[in-house]
Amino acid sequence: MKEILRTNDMVFLSYVEMVLRDADMHPVIFDNHSSVLDGSVAAIQRRLMVLDEEESEARDRVQAIKKDYDSKNG
Repeated sequence: MKEILRTNDMVFLSYVEMVLRDADMHPVIFDNHSSVLDGSVAAIQRRLMVLDEEESEARDRVQAIKKDYDSKNG
């Protein structure tokens, strides 16, 4: 598996996960429980992982999503 995103922004993370699932990819969120157990919001970021063979397409989609998200959220 390859990491394609690391963030504490749960809204953005869940949106990216949904977009990738809609594209028939298999994203998995790592460190979800660790970040909750730590108690510090920014101490442990969640990582979005995809299968090795999905990495290129997933990265392209994440870049497009980031560009659109940033333009709407300043």
